[in-house]
Amino acid sequence: MKLAGKKALVTGASRGIGRGIALAFAAEGADVAVGYRREKHAAEETVQAIQAKGRRGFAYAADVRDAAAVRAMVHSAHADLGGLDIVVANAGVPTRFQPLHEVEPSYWQRVLEIDLHGVFHTVHAALPLLRAQQSGVILTISSVAADICGANGGPYVAAKAGVNALTKVIARENAALNVRCNVIAPGLIKTDIADGMLEFHGDDLVKSIPLQRMGTPEECAQLAVYLASDDASWITGKVFRIDGGAW
Repeated sequence: MKLAGKKALVTGASRGIGRGIALAFAAEGADVAVGYRREKHAAEETVQAIQAKGRRGFAYAADVRDAAAVRAMVHSAHADLGGLDIVVANAGVPTRFQPLHEVEPSYWQRVLEIDLHGVFHTVHAALPLLRAQQSGVILTISSVAADICGANGGPYVAAKAGVNALTKVIARENAALNVRCNVIAPGLIKTDIADGMLEFHGDDLVKSIPLQRMGTPEECAQLAVYLASDDASWITGKVFRIDGGAW
């Protein structure tokens, strides 16, 4: 019960890594607010799974591109949970696989608005609450793509590299108030995003991983539990790559 009594908000928690983190937090004793954009049924299923673990769960719809909607979600979660200790900015979208000269400016803008600006909006809304209580943990979800900088993924790579840099700034600005901020940067994880990558790159993508398999949302979630817990109380401003040795 590493997170006993804690209150957490996880965006993009209706599926994939976000859902894995939300359920792992609940298993470790936290009450969890689930942020989602469209998949209401899936978000409600996540809440039910949280409640089945004996914890309180709530679901809030918000498009992370909309600063006002994100602020409303954060403040609703704070009110319903009776506080907020942990914020996980996980919501994101994958990229199309195409060279940069073929990327439409409107698509470039969409990926950055969700994968980078969405993190900013989430953290920007939560920071005043965490700073006021002089405690809290923020986790952002990036990708090893920010390091690998592979061809045909320009918008996604740029957004995730921005998340890495932004998180380090947040960590420096808020450390004196005991608000920690770290990045989880997954490699190839068994999600619907991975399905699209495998369709484009083929099975050689898995074979290129030294541990010879994809990771799971549950493995990412255990790292999130550690970083959100007091076990990591002297860790901030770091990028934690969980990728089977790929980078």
